Amino acid sequence: MKKLLVTGSSGLVGSEVCKHFHNLGWKIYGLDNNQRAVFFGEKGDTRWNQKRLENTLEKFHHIELDIRDREGVLKMVKEVAPDAIVHTAAQPSHDRAAAIPFDDFDTNAVGTFNLLEATRQYSTDIPFVHMSTNKVYGDAPNNIPMVELETRWDYADETYHTGIPETFTIDQSKHSLFGASKVAADISVQEYGRYFNMPTCVLRGGCLTGPSHSGVELHGFLSYLVKCNLDGTRYTVFGYKGKQVRDNIHSYDISRFIEEFIKAPRIAEVYNLGGGRENTCSILEAFKIAEKYSGKPMNYVYSDKNREGDHICYYSDLRKMKAHYPNWDITKSLDDTIREIVEAWQQRLEA
Repeated sequence: MKKLLVTGSSGLVGSEVCKHFHNLGWKIYGLDNNQRAVFFGEKGDTRWNQKRLENTLEKFHHIELDIRDREGVLKMVKEVAPDAIVHTAAQPSHDRAAAIPFDDFDTNAVGTFNLLEATRQYSTDIPFVHMSTNKVYGDAPNNIPMVELETRWDYADETYHTGIPETFTIDQSKHSLFGASKVAADISVQEYGRYFNMPTCVLRGGCLTGPSHSGVELHGFLSYLVKCNLDGTRYTVFGYKGKQVRDNIHSYDISRFIEEFIKAPRIAEVYNLGGGRENTCSILEAFKIAEKYSGKPMNYVYSDKNREGDHICYYSDLRKMKAHYPNWDITKSLDDTIREIVEAWQQRLEA
């Protein structure tokens, strides 16, 4: 039986990957130490998701370990002896990083390096998939000419009609400290692939979402927006008239792509992983879809101050992903995704 090691297994993407590969017959080793609760407080706690995995996945084994523990990581990888590794553990907040810069860098950059070196010492043949972020591009996408529409911004330059490609610059722009730590991890994963000829993959995620997300104000755009809509919490829109645009991809479709990569891995590949143009929405547009499924009006306030280094408009060009893995495509629409998030939060708030 094949063995998969998943870091950040109690998080949104990690838990979906655990479930997906378990259904494919793999034995799952999920590494998580609920660091999200440390970063974001009680509302970021993911123990509920860990318990869900332990209670529903027969071949799931939880590992309580911090990826900053170098010796622990080196020992753990050799003991598990996985056939593939999916690394989703991170300090995930653009905003939170500035308040905890050492924790952010040590988790995102050093933690990833610990895992890469542990993998190299164990085997240079197994696939290593890393969840990166579109924040590695910093605010450079804001330099693309924009057009302001009624409810959103969009690219005025036809070059980017299908979105941001993987060749877009990551240099000489404002990233946030989170973006900088993720750049370090991103480049390290590529370098281990090229230098040691390892099958590594960097997935530069847009808005990764789904019903298992423990969304908080500083991370988890759609999940937090829906939660605020349902419980009446006032949501703050930060700048850009609420017309800033993101592409949203369901964690199920992320897991499906990871499956395709692991089946046919490549050396040091990079993909922009998002919902693409068809799954884009602005904050104002997301309000309307959430209201449609919840039946409740959105309670929000507007702040003129945008987040530092934030994107005005960002969506992923999916053509490279589809060309390399033609069996993969988006299966979950934006409407379906938001409906699932509404239903999941309704259940959790009533529990």
